[in-house]
Amino acid sequence: MNGPAPATPTGPPSELDKLRRRVEALSRKRDEAESRLQALLSSLLPLDDLLADTRRRTGALYGARSAREATSAALALSEQIDAAHLMLRSEFARHDVRPMDAVGRTVDPAEMRVVGTQAHPSAPAGTVLRERVTGFRLGASTLRVAQVVVAVPGPAPGSEAVPAAEDSPDPAASEVPPGGGRRAQPRRTTRSQRKLPRKSSAGRRRRSRRT
Repeated sequence: MNGPAPATPTGPPSELDKLRRRVEALSRKRDEAESRLQALLSSLLPLDDLLADTRRRTGALYGARSAREATSAALALSEQIDAAHLMLRSEFARHDVRPMDAVGRTVDPAEMRVVGTQAHPSAPAGTVLRERVTGFRLGASTLRVAQVVVAVPGPAPGSEAVPAAEDSPDPAASEVPPGGGRRAQPRRTTRSQRKLPRKSSAGRRRRSRRT
């Protein structure tokens, strides 16, 4: 009668076992990474098709023969660009890549880089007014920092007070005749030219006697 098999001694794993487990773990991670990369590239193929069609529509815009054709081609091109952008953002979201939406927030040096300032009458100093380059997160980590323009105290651009207009001189008084010479004097006219009534001869004789 055979007795029970002797128990295999369970000791700490050998260095060879540790190395084998590490190789297996790395192999699984490599397969997972390749699978994710293939899925990502496959998801971008429709975007390539859409961009190719957008390029074709751009050619139609340049080849338009009338204003109506140009307007129609421009509208179709705008719709194609919007569709491509939405498709790309949806793929980003599927892989947990999302924009930061920094506008309106206080600048965070860990996620944002200030590339400009702009005076604002009401926004607190350091508030992000706009993004020049959109920042993205991958999960909880920063994938790309945002390049932002922040507010500083001061009046809004273009709101400077308009200086009051000074009293301008009379244009007639400052009028200079052509050629830069003296201003022409009014021409003298005789009584007959002005058609005034002539004085009586008796009145003229009285004045001559007095003199």
